[in-house]
Amino acid sequence: MSITIYGIKNCDTMKKARAWLDGHGVAYDFHDYKTAGIAKDRLKQWSDEVGWETLLNRAGTTFKKLPDVDKEGLNERKALALMAAQPSMIKRPVLDLGGKLLVGFKEDIYAREVKSRGRKG
Repeated sequence: MSITIYGIKNCDTMKKARAWLDGHGVAYDFHDYKTAGIAKDRLKQWSDEVGWETLLNRAGTTFKKLPDVDKEGLNERKALALMAAQPSMIKRPVLDLGGKLLVGFKEDIYAREVKSRGRKG
């Protein structure tokens, strides 16, 4: 089962998550939104699984700089379009464990959910 971590290379939270995975010997692939983009159908799958509200990074500067008209009346369709156009608005990281998604980085959740999945060696 392959594990993929999605995010942006220079994000501090991404660095913490990748350091945790590396430190625990977890093999993973890294998908950088900035260089590789993100498919709209993948965003829709994630939204169906965890909800668009969980995926949307409202705390980031990209979202905060949006015109008020773009922030008003948010629904799934509008949020997914914003995230597809500007992947910085996707909460990071998204860790795909092959059947389960973790959004954001919390060490205790990684310790519980990643377990022995994808360990190197």
